[in-house]
Amino acid sequence: MPTLKSFLPARFRKDVTVIPVVRLNGAIMSGGNQFRQNLNMANAAPLLARAFSDKQAPAVAIMVNSPGGSPVQARLIHRRIRDLAQEKNKKVLMFVEDVAASGGYMIACAGDEIIADPSSVVGSIGVISAGFGFTGLIDKIGVERRVYTAGQNKSLLDPFKPENPEDVAYLKELQLEIHKVFIDLVKQSRGERLKDDPDLFTGRFWTGQRGRELGLVDDLGDLHAVLRARFGDKVKPRLIAPQRGLFGRKVPGVATGLAAGALAGIGEAGLNALEERALWARYGL
Repeated sequence: MPTLKSFLPARFRKDVTVIPVVRLNGAIMSGGNQFRQNLNMANAAPLLARAFSDKQAPAVAIMVNSPGGSPVQARLIHRRIRDLAQEKNKKVLMFVEDVAASGGYMIACAGDEIIADPSSVVGSIGVISAGFGFTGLIDKIGVERRVYTAGQNKSLLDPFKPENPEDVAYLKELQLEIHKVFIDLVKQSRGERLKDDPDLFTGRFWTGQRGRELGLVDDLGDLHAVLRARFGDKVKPRLIAPQRGLFGRKVPGVATGLAAGALAGIGEAGLNALEERALWARYGL
């Protein structure tokens, strides 16, 4: 026969250990709108704050599923997780779903432990820039482009101009600087767990199983099984969900009610979708 205690919410029962769970999903990009949410500091920060505010929870579980994107946003999220973990004295268990690659792996490195599925994709510790050149197209359609600048490097890497070797060399310098920041972060986070492998920081990626052998991952498993093994059969994962606005939609920020704003948002969402699709496709997803 059920007792009065069994009707109490899990967080009020001393025999149940509640573990807040945050899902960080998607390509890492600043901005976003009501039609499409990106993973960035603006929408991750409120979820993380709520998860770490649970004084009774001995740990916070974070599920990451991201092919990467903005290195700045990824590092900001990583730093916020570590700051909260230190401030609230919480252990962070990071669970990789399909992929934690590039910026997604940078976020995963914020965990005290990284647990992945054997078939997860991890790694891709590198920096990539991509674009298109439209010099032939603009000539074919008979368009004369006019650009006026103050500063000789203001039109650096202009896609409507022939590629300049000096511009490419400068971009490479920037990439190397960002790559070093990424490498240093991984080394600081993973420490002696990393194996001495020449491909580790080349941008190559691996399965979760191979990632464990290389020290990129600590263990293999899934959230529910690992939490039960760590905290007992009565552990209760509690998903920290985004707040919702009118009509049950997730609230990414300030929504516009104007038709023009909505149409612009749809167009931007379409471009973002193409960019995100390309990021996921790199890992066969």
